[in-house]
Amino acid sequence: MKFLFIPLLVVSFGIFGQPTGKNSIDKIAAQIGENIILQSDIEAQKAQASEAGYTLTSQTDCQMLEDLMFQNLLLNQAEIDSIVITDAQVDAEMENRVRIIEQQIGSRQKMEEFYGKTITQIKNEFRPLIRKRLMTEEMQRRITQDITVSPKEIEEFYKTIPTDSVPLINAALSFQQIVIFPAISKEDKLRAWNTLNDLRNDILKGKSFESMARIHSEDPGSAPQGGKMSATRGMMVARFEAAVFSLKEGEISTVFETEYGYHIVQLLERKGDDYTCRHILIIPQFERNSLAEASTKIEECYKQLKENSITWEAAVLKYSNDENTKQNRGIITNPITGEQTWSMEDLGQVDQQIYLLTDAMNKGDISSPSLYYDYIGRKQGIRIVRLMERTSPHKANLNDDYALIQRAAESRKKEKILKAWTDSKIQNAYIRLDDGFANCEFKHKWVVTP
Repeated sequence: MKFLFIPLLVVSFGIFGQPTGKNSIDKIAAQIGENIILQSDIEAQKAQASEAGYTLTSQTDCQMLEDLMFQNLLLNQAEIDSIVITDAQVDAEMENRVRIIEQQIGSRQKMEEFYGKTITQIKNEFRPLIRKRLMTEEMQRRITQDITVSPKEIEEFYKTIPTDSVPLINAALSFQQIVIFPAISKEDKLRAWNTLNDLRNDILKGKSFESMARIHSEDPGSAPQGGKMSATRGMMVARFEAAVFSLKEGEISTVFETEYGYHIVQLLERKGDDYTCRHILIIPQFERNSLAEASTKIEECYKQLKENSITWEAAVLKYSNDENTKQNRGIITNPITGEQTWSMEDLGQVDQQIYLLTDAMNKGDISSPSLYYDYIGRKQGIRIVRLMERTSPHKANLNDDYALIQRAAESRKKEKILKAWTDSKIQNAYIRLDDGFANCEFKHKWVVTP
């Protein structure tokens, strides 16, 4: 029961493992239909589990093998059902995984050194594996997609949890905000365009694009790398990719605009839908009078809220120009979890200023207007923050944590459905197991073909 609130589905340790060495073990551990599981697959799973902090036991090989057999049973059924995964889905998932590993390792260059291959080679090697993984996930989704739990089932599930196993829920907070971003005038935009166009002219006259990007680009992700970035079609905004795919290798675009600001881009390499480029971003900056106007407007909003002459919901609609929160009563979504609640750890990673603003506030209190920098939109504004909810550390209960318990009950129900599905499918699937695993204590009675 200690894993109650971990989704009770197969845990995947990831597609990418350690670089393959010459001493890899290639013995076939099991076969499901036409799909084989190698001993080296199990070893790779174990290595990643160990790095993630999981404790390995004498039963680990058996557990890892059964997880892989389950995934391959799903894949076998997905192939029978002709489940289609598009190239766009594969490319999007590939780029997402590459970015995660890039963040862990430090850069794409270090990633290439780690694997001893170029990014393009890495993608080509793992693309078929990702397609298979997406097929298994889609098969699993279809099996469990219609599962729901009633309030009675949720209550019954909660009652089955032993008292000493009810998990402790950490303190959580939720927030709302009213944000006013100062208006960007035509003059502000023209000034940014001229700045970038001058940089482009200097580059065309012989200055280094890389050096100019390091010094002048306002894109925090690529500027330290001299503006260099690699991506796949569909990962960047349409206008940016239109510029990239209109260029020949070595060419530099004219200045163009996206919702992030003004850009120039130089294509370094393109192979199919994969490309590497350098780019410089200049973000239009507002004049002081625009900031003063925004300040006056939000002070007016703050005054009305304190006097109770306007409701919070009405104030959000009337004053806020933050597209991400305006239509949702100003509620700030936690980008790490996708939920409306925030842990202290999440706040520390995303928005430390909110904690400083609301530490001494009670539920329903609002902060006085303060300067705010939106790291996602890369722009400065002024905001008022409202403490929507604050919970203290407590044991999970149906009143305060209903949604959390509901998800756990759904996960448990899905686990039972998947177990029944697995037991029914292994009766008709071709399954072969190496003799070295004959004594494993599996959850399912896998059919062994002589």
